[in-house]
Amino acid sequence: MFPGLFNARDLGGLPTTDGGQTRARSLVRADDLAQLDAAGLAALEAYGIRTVLDLRWPEEAARYGSPVSAALPSVNYSRISLLTHTEDEWRLRSRDVAKELWKCTVLERLRGELRRVLAFIAAAEPGPLLFHCVAGKDRTGLIAALLEALAGVEPAAIAHDYAASADNLRGEYLRRYPNSEPARILDALRCPEAGAYNMLKFLDDAGGVHAYLSGIGLAPEQIAALRSRLRA
Repeated sequence: MFPGLFNARDLGGLPTTDGGQTRARSLVRADDLAQLDAAGLAALEAYGIRTVLDLRWPEEAARYGSPVSAALPSVNYSRISLLTHTEDEWRLRSRDVAKELWKCTVLERLRGELRRVLAFIAAAEPGPLLFHCVAGKDRTGLIAALLEALAGVEPAAIAHDYAASADNLRGEYLRRYPNSEPARILDALRCPEAGAYNMLKFLDDAGGVHAYLSGIGLAPEQIAALRSRLRA
């Protein structure tokens, strides 16, 4: 899709529970845009990306700066850290959380952070919006799954989209870290479908995705704007 990225995809074309499909060229999920070269940036521009939301921690953004602002000044680039303010803080708050329950942990503990990210997406200008973290699987995957659930995407399709990241990244990460144990890399990349299904159950137990989003402080018009990103 974009040269230099390994885990980028448009969220359009996903089946919904009412027999429809999600809208294409509205939301794009991806791995780290710091990987983009001139060809990748040109592809980003050609795709019509208008807004980029970087979910990385400040430390990550400092280590690997985004090339978007300098290369594509017409794109609105913003960074909002999703998982607490720093990487160390998140490690302390998420120790011993199984991957199958990771999404539920974020939904339960980081409501303010989620509200800020989702409010930004709701207020973004029309046109394709790309959101990303580093690998594009967990932080990015959570936001994608929430927006898909809000759009009424079939649960199996939400789970498949989340799990697809492991396959997309496997070959590149094994090449990228030749001195690491392959088993450790594969475990780090694991995106179990159970994580998406557990998230959906968490939302059901909260009264549904609309009730959860309202409960974290999003206004009805913001929730409607988020849904309209994937449903006309």
